[in-house]
Amino acid sequence: MKQWYLLYCKRSEQQRAKMHLENQGVECYYPETQVEKITRGKRQIKPEPLFPSYVFARFDAELGPTFTTIRSTRGVVDFVRMGPHPQILQDSLIETLKEIEQLQQQMQSDLPSEGDVIRVASGQFSGMEAIYKEPDGETRSILLVKMLSKPVEVSVDNKHLDI
Repeated sequence: MKQWYLLYCKRSEQQRAKMHLENQGVECYYPETQVEKITRGKRQIKPEPLFPSYVFARFDAELGPTFTTIRSTRGVVDFVRMGPHPQILQDSLIETLKEIEQLQQQMQSDLPSEGDVIRVASGQFSGMEAIYKEPDGETRSILLVKMLSKPVEVSVDNKHLDI
C-alpha cells in the first residue's frame, strides 16, 4: 500500500531530488508559495519552497523502490524518522496542504493584472474608475485615480474594489 513519507534533502536540491524520485516512479509533492521580493529595486513575485529542504514522497515500500534506493537518490539525505523507522504521514495532511495551495493560487488569480481598469465600489473613492497598478501587501492595492486631470497613486483596501 502506498504511503506518504517526508524526505530531508540537500540544501537547494529539492527540485533535483523530486525529478530523480519521479523517474523512479515515486509520487512527489513539493509545495511552493509565491513570495514578493525586491530585487535591484524592482518588485518581483518568485516561488519559494513552503518547507525548505523537504520533499513529500509517496510509494509502496514492499513493491519498490526500497527505502535504501530512495535514500540513495541524488539530492536526498534521509527520511524524517520516528526512532529507527521512517515516519509515515497521513494522507489527509497532504490533501490539506494541496487544498491550501489551490486556495492561495485562486486568491492570487482573483486580483486584476497591472493596467486593468476597475471600479471602486465603496469607501473614499466610491464610484470612481481607476487603473490597477500593483498589490500593496495582502489586503490593499495601489490604484491610479484621475484627480484634477492628473493620475494619482492611492492605496485602497481590496474589499472596496469591484473585481
